[in-house]
Amino acid sequence: MSNQLSIPFKKTYNVPLKQAARDYIYSRHTDTHPDAFKWDLNEWDTSRKEGVGGIVRVDRIDPAVRYHAQLVFILTKLPVDIGLEIPYAPAFSPSSLPITLKNLAYERAAVVFNLGALYSQLASSEDRSNAEGIKRALAHYQNAAGTFAFLASSAVPPLRNTLREEEQLPLDLTEAFVKSLESLMLAQAQECTWQRAKLDNYKNGVIAKLAAKVAYFYEEAVTAIREASPAIKHAFPSTWIPHCEAKRYHFEAVAQYRKSVDDLEVSRYGHELSRLNQASMLAKKGYDIARRAGIAPAVVQDVKSLLDEVQKNIARAERDNDLIYHQDVPAPSALPVIAGAALVGSNTPTGLLQPSTVIGDGGVIFGELLAWGAREAVDIYQNRKEETLKDGVFDRAQELDDKARETLRTLNLPAALEALEKPVGLPPSLLKKSEEVRLADGPAWIETSVEAVKRLAARNTEVLNEALDILDQEAEEDEDFQRDNPSIRPPSHEANKDLISKADRYRAILSQAVESDEVVRRKWDDWERNIIELTWDKEDLEASIPSSTGRAATSNQTQANARALRVLLENLDDVIRTRSQLVERARRLAEADDIKPRILKVAGNIAQWKEVTPAMFENDFDEELAKYEKFRQGIDDAEKQQQELLTAIKARNDSFLQSRREDPNVKEREHALQSLDLAYHKYREIRRNLEEGIQFYNDLAGMLAEFRESCKEWARRRRHEARSIVQSMSSLSIGAPSPEQRDDHVTTNSEISPLPSHDAHPPLSPVPSRKGPAAPFNLPPPDSGDWEEMDLPPGPPVPSTPRTRRGGKRNK
Repeated sequence: MSNQLSIPFKKTYNVPLKQAARDYIYSRHTDTHPDAFKWDLNEWDTSRKEGVGGIVRVDRIDPAVRYHAQLVFILTKLPVDIGLEIPYAPAFSPSSLPITLKNLAYERAAVVFNLGALYSQLASSEDRSNAEGIKRALAHYQNAAGTFAFLASSAVPPLRNTLREEEQLPLDLTEAFVKSLESLMLAQAQECTWQRAKLDNYKNGVIAKLAAKVAYFYEEAVTAIREASPAIKHAFPSTWIPHCEAKRYHFEAVAQYRKSVDDLEVSRYGHELSRLNQASMLAKKGYDIARRAGIAPAVVQDVKSLLDEVQKNIARAERDNDLIYHQDVPAPSALPVIAGAALVGSNTPTGLLQPSTVIGDGGVIFGELLAWGAREAVDIYQNRKEETLKDGVFDRAQELDDKARETLRTLNLPAALEALEKPVGLPPSLLKKSEEVRLADGPAWIETSVEAVKRLAARNTEVLNEALDILDQEAEEDEDFQRDNPSIRPPSHEANKDLISKADRYRAILSQAVESDEVVRRKWDDWERNIIELTWDKEDLEASIPSSTGRAATSNQTQANARALRVLLENLDDVIRTRSQLVERARRLAEADDIKPRILKVAGNIAQWKEVTPAMFENDFDEELAKYEKFRQGIDDAEKQQQELLTAIKARNDSFLQSRREDPNVKEREHALQSLDLAYHKYREIRRNLEEGIQFYNDLAGMLAEFRESCKEWARRRRHEARSIVQSMSSLSIGAPSPEQRDDHVTTNSEISPLPSHDAHPPLSPVPSRKGPAAPFNLPPPDSGDWEEMDLPPGPPVPSTPRTRRGGKRNK
């Protein structure tokens, strides 16, 4: 049995790699088809089977290095999360449940770990009784140390940085754990140099320095383990720390012993005896630790042989010094320190440091695929563009339009002027609005759309209920499984809590949308009669409006104020029209704006093996978004002009009202015209609400369908997992392999079998925004005298979160 330690592989399992990659390409790269990457998908699948470790042979090194290189390149093309769940068991607990992460950086780190483990196992299996075996073991140990150094510096940090908040780094991939493995590999490599020096009969002083450095590296490994967290410390086998401590004391004793021989050769008999006593004390410590801890017998025998040799030399040295030399024996602290000499270092394989040298340009996987960072950059630009225009142009323009309309409504304009200027008949503006509603068959369209919204809401609720029924059914099946297999896996009400939470959020969204729909329906009920009046023929509509022909002639001052007020209103219309044209130009530019060619050009200039991130395109974003600044500035200018005009309109309207005589006929006509004008605006508002509602439910329908499919897939995986566990339990009850059989099996092939995760569901997609409709105006009848003191009612109450769908198993 070897007197050195080797590191086991992190065991993995089969994963649906090709399907996950196909699904990602299909959903994110709509300009291409997954079949165009058939070779890439097959190559990735084959490379993984050959490169994840599990077989201890020298010819497995190159496949692991090549697979790592492919992963480095793949990560420049794909994000770490493509929906692929990757399982790896802890290195020192291969029979435990694997740790599963949706993270390609996890795959890369595990592959590098297994490459280091492969080097260590190859080194441990060498015959170190001859020079060639020592040479090969030395090279393997140094490669193992370099691989773990690379893992800690280059593979673990990207993994740590891409973990989600609820995820934790596996203990055997933490920097502290990996650094201790590097120190152990260096210690065993240095031990090989010491062994080679002893085999080649180097001088005792040189051998002592080599042994001192061996002890130093073993001490470094022990310190790294002990200074780590308790969880990391307990992740190592219980015999590893005693093994390293016993080795440390052993080689400190070897260094003192070899130096004592060196002192004897130059007649420093007192120094010789002091170092022999020191070597005896250190060897006893090492022997006691090795004997009590139950570590490898070869290590115990090494320390015992050294102790026997030292004690035999002490007896001789004491006799010679007492009878012949009579030299003083210095205290151990007075002895010159043995300076260690390191002949080893962490040798990182070139294929890890320069992955492009392992594969050539023609053999990379997804070489023709647009990098995920570039794809993400296009989406980020689109979002920023939409937010820039929405916040700075579209929403602000709508707010200004609403403000102008509300101000005119409170001033009873332009109805007051139209009642004065056209005492009979209908104003042209109202006729135009009536014609628009009539030609669009407005009331019928609203009735049809109200029913359509109602049907869509019911269908969305039905799809959500179907998804929850799937979870209910799985929970019932899980109850039977839990009775027969308690504590094997989390029950459904714990495992599906994320899905239930998302379902509750969808339910709340639907409930709030239904309440908004009800507000729209009430608004339609309140204004249906007035809106229907707008569809009447011109003659009927004119007959419904009182005339003011019997009023007294208006004064010159009133006429002057009316003309001035009309000019101001026309100027305000011009500002609103110009602003509307500005918004339309911005919308057309945004629809035609495509940053993708520029992103592709910039990405093409980035080195092929360099990861492309969205942050690289910040300057391009700023330059492209700058062309929308003129629209934001135009809205700012329009806001100033509108504010000035509204101030002037208010002042002129006060003068107009003061100059007018009270005329009941005129006021009655004003109220009637105002009622029809408001009915038109309510018609437009209800129509906009219904269009938004239909769009909202159509968008939500797709998301709920995806959620239902996620629930189906989750339930399918749970059932598959249950069957796998039952089959495993059955095989164990028939006859489980012994530990020796399991250890031997590791060297023949990696145990690759399906083992799904408990957590296979995508995150909740962003829900389309649904603007809640404004509350209806509770307007008095056209012939009422309450118009003068009318105020707008407050908005509708915010609906509370609805109760969770029946108390199923998921709500336990």
